[in-house]
Formats: sequence, structure tokens, C-alpha cells
Amino acid sequence: MKELVEVIAKALVENPDEVVVTETEKEEETLIELKVAPSDMGKVIGKQGRIAKAIRSVVKAAASKEDKKVVVDIQ
Repeated sequence: MKELVEVIAKALVENPDEVVVTETEKEEETLIELKVAPSDMGKVIGKQGRIAKAIRSVVKAAASKEDKKVVVDIQ
């Protein structure tokens, strides 16, 4: 999942070198934290959060194949 979020984020931003994705396994879920440069935050979130919602939907669909719950946190 971490690689999926990283590929999507790097394709969206102008500073792909500043994209940092961390994955934390918890009891019943996986937390994926996405950090981007402040100037790229708008590109990752999108108008009314549409791009962020789309990223979460794609990750959720990929996680459902493995019967996992994944939470994407954008910082």
C-alpha cells in the first residue's frame, strides 16, 4: 500500500523528492501517512478534497483484496 500511495503522490506534485510516505501497522488497521511540500498540498488535496478522496478510494479498493483496513492521513 505504501508504494501505491507514493507513486500516486509523486505523479501529482511538483517536488516529488519531498514526498514522504510512512506505513504503521496497528492491530486491525494500517495507517499510511503522506507528507508533501507545503506548496504541493493543494495539488494532493484538490478542490473540495476530491483528489484526496480519490487516493483514499484507490487504496481502500486495493486493501479490500487483502481484507485489510487502511487509513490514509495527508499532512
